Amino acid sequence: MYDRGSGSSSPPEEIAYLLAEAGRAVDALMAERPGLRLLDPVHQTVLRTLAELGPHARLDLAEYLQATPSVVTQAIDDLLAQGLMQSMVVTMGGRHEVVALTPAGTTALNAMQHDLESLHSTLLASLTKGERAQLRYLLRRVRASATRAGVLRPSPS
Repeated sequence: MYDRGSGSSSPPEEIAYLLAEAGRAVDALMAERPGLRLLDPVHQTVLRTLAELGPHARLDLAEYLQATPSVVTQAIDDLLAQGLMQSMVVTMGGRHEVVALTPAGTTALNAMQHDLESLHSTLLASLTKGERAQLRYLLRRVRASATRAGVLRPSPS
């Protein structure tokens, strides 16, 4: 239970502490779930994007995700090695390597989604649906501010 009376008397100090603690809690809960432990956020984003949009060329995927091509290429190579994606060469308007999800990739994505929902339920159990929506909105604004300040890269989609 949250105790309003405890913590620092300095609101900025307390907010920084609480955000750090929340991050540690998310990391700890993610480490307990196999679907999240195997895939870092870049890998998760690549899988989710391919599930939503279908097969994509490597460079198009990096451009769509607004990510460095080398970062996306490394994630794709990792996912190919795990059998979660497949690669094929397409010769329409030139030669392109296109990547797509495999059935194993779809299964991994479903397991990851299940684990995320479980993590969400555990961590945010004391919040109402409206409070969860408000928290999401506020955290998106905090992230946008951090991105504008150059602390974080723009998030993929």
